[in-house]
Formats: sequence, structure tokens, C-alpha cells
Amino acid sequence: MQNVNIPSKESWNLLMLRVKAKLWGRPHHRGKLYQAIVYMLLISLGFVYLYPILDMFITSLMTLPDLLDASVKWIPTEITFENYIEAFDVMKVKETLGSTVIGALLPALAQTLVCALTGYGLARYNFPMKKLLLGLILLTFVVPPYVLMVPNYVMFSDYKLIGTLKTLIYPALLGQGTKSAIFILIFMQFFKQTPLALDEAARVDGASDAKIFLRIAVPLAIPAFILCFMFSFVWYWNDTYFTALYLNGTNIADTTKVSTMLLELQNFDAMYKAHIQNVAGWGASVMGESVANEAIRMAATVLTILPLLFLYFCLQKYFVEGIDKAGITGE
Repeated sequence: MQNVNIPSKESWNLLMLRVKAKLWGRPHHRGKLYQAIVYMLLISLGFVYLYPILDMFITSLMTLPDLLDASVKWIPTEITFENYIEAFDVMKVKETLGSTVIGALLPALAQTLVCALTGYGLARYNFPMKKLLLGLILLTFVVPPYVLMVPNYVMFSDYKLIGTLKTLIYPALLGQGTKSAIFILIFMQFFKQTPLALDEAARVDGASDAKIFLRIAVPLAIPAFILCFMFSFVWYWNDTYFTALYLNGTNIADTTKVSTMLLELQNFDAMYKAHIQNVAGWGASVMGESVANEAIRMAATVLTILPLLFLYFCLQKYFVEGIDKAGITGE
């Protein structure tokens, strides 16, 4: 009878450690199982975020027969761009794109600059009642903006600003833009991470406070500027309630004054019906054609988010860097 070599306890433990290291990995080398779990989680989360966008884009390319056919879901039998042409005409993109960009770009630039100056002052200087001022800044974020809607509207009306983009630009210039408190905290945290030795060395060389801010603080805070600008631009771009209230008066559907793409999208069904009647001629029978189908609505939605997607793809490197460096972590 042959002797069977039974592995000792030490050999078995060593084998298990090797298998674990192979599957799970070491501190500086990830194993196969660890990588598989990470990729599976990333793919799952990516699918959750990308599914609505993919569904919206594919639907916007469908013809009416494909929309009515329940068997057609992801691959249309025929791709058409007529939906985008109709949505482009209904939303009057040629007229509204400029006002939309200006209505989001100018307040975003003003808000970013003012919040940077405020955050730099809070991070670099000590002065009486500094904590009280910081508390008041945070209070502006806690108080819902809808509470101040009536007094703000009355104030803008008294100054004859209703119906102009000044109702968005002036508050941003005075630090009262959309969620300015968040941007002030981001800049303050970012400037706190910048070494004070750089400022002291510049002062020894005779640099003024303004030159230190422009020559040292601003170049080092480029990721924070990009981050705050992108958030501010997106929030101003997507805002419809206050934009409609301040630009078009109390009538939300009134687009005779300044209009934006988001306001046109908000009233898309009514605008589409008027467009079809105008094309067919008043009195002509258009029946169900005056109702925008799902493909045209999706095409209009894609048109409104395309500028934001283009902006993100151009600045995504700085956006990720800003998220990484300007996060409020207490470090």
C-alpha cells in the first residue's frame, strides 16, 4: 500500500494565500476577481446613467411606423433626421440659442469670478466677524430661493429689469447667483490647500495682493474655476422657472420677450401645434399630425443637451481634476 503525501497545514495555508493573492490581488497589484468586480460595478453604474440617453437618442431617430411597432426597440428599421429638422424649426433654435448661451454664460462667468474673490478672501485673510460672515453665506444656501421669489420680482420690477437678462447677471455679480454659497466653499477649500509660502515669497518680492491673486492663486486654481464654471453654466442653462418668471413676466408661456431653448422645450407641444398649423395653413385639416410624437419630443430634448455634452467633453479633464482637488474633505 503506497503512502499518500498529505500536505501539511503550513503548505495548505501557503497555497490558500497564493490563490487569494492571484484572485484578489496584493496592495500594489489587483487580482483578476477584484478587477472583475470593479468592472462589473462600473459597467452597471454606467448603464444606469447611459440608458436614458441612449434610449432618447435612438427614439429620436425613429420614424412614426417604428414608434407604433412594439417589436422595434433598439434598432430602427429606418433612420430619419426629419425629427431633428422639425424640432429645430419648432424651438426656433436660430433665435433662442444665442439668448440661451448668453443667459447661462454671462451669469456663470460673473458668478465664478465673484465667488473666487470671496473664497480667496475667506481663505487668506483674518478679519472681525469672519465666522459670522461665513455663517450668513451658508444661510443663503439653506434658505430656499422660492421664499425670495416675490421680493426679488418686486425689486426687479421697480428697477425696470423684468424681461431682460440683467435679472440673471446682476445677482451673479453681487454674489447672489444660483447656489453661490457652494462655489464660495469650494474656492475657500481650494485656496486653503495652496501653500502660504508662495504668497509670502511674492510679498517679499514686492507683489501686491491683487498681483498675488492673479499671478499665483488663479493659475493654481484653474481646476476649481473650471469646476465652478461648469456647474454654474449647467444650472443656469437648465433653469426654467426663474428664467421664465424674470424674463417673460408672470405668464410662463409668454415667449414674446427673451426666450431660451429650455422654455421652448417646456412649451413644445403647444409650439409644435402652432407650427403645424402655420405650415399647413390656418383652416387646413391636420388632425393627429398637430400632436408631436415621442420621436420629435426626444429630438428636441437632444438638441437642448447637446451644448452641455460638448462643453463637458471639452473640459472633462479639468472637471475631474477639480472634483478631486476641490472636494470639501477637511484635509
